[in-house]
Amino acid sequence: MLHKKGFTLIELIIVIALIALLATTVILVINPVKIFQEARDSQRIADLGQMNSAMSIMLATSSAQPSIGTPGTCYKYLASQDCVPRYVTATASSTIASQKVNGTGWVPVDLTAIGSTPAISAWPIDPKNNATSFYRYEADSANQWEFAAKMESVRYSSGGSDDVEGTDGGNVTTLFEVGTNVSL
Repeated sequence: MLHKKGFTLIELIIVIALIALLATTVILVINPVKIFQEARDSQRIADLGQMNSAMSIMLATSSAQPSIGTPGTCYKYLASQDCVPRYVTATASSTIASQKVNGTGWVPVDLTAIGSTPAISAWPIDPKNNATSFYRYEADSANQWEFAAKMESVRYSSGGSDDVEGTDGGNVTTLFEVGTNVSL
């Protein structure tokens, strides 16, 4: 009698079904949507910190008092972004689709005015950068400023396990705010 070595069709179907079941379980446990949201929020936190540091360095090293924007104006990157209602003091908004740091970018601050290489080469924009996820900037007449962003993940949002929105000291508990005056 001849015995052929190999798998039967039923055995192959069972193995494929088990692999599909395991793959589905792993994807549900890992939850890639949640991981991507948290990664974008981490980028937002880093970007706002970097922009805040660049502003501090520029003001600390500048011999003259530079202009940091029109008080009462909320600056953003895209026209579709509704900035004004999210702020307490802003009465107008400005849209500039540029990331330049020479005063013509979406943040109207000339980081190149200090005479040395600026701390950042371009003003960052939100990883999603759409009508609901974007960076905001506002300054007051005392040369104080605030950068803000809305967190996307439950983890970093107000009330989350690593809440940065409600614990940043700002006046809007649904935005992550950094700057010299987080009450703008």
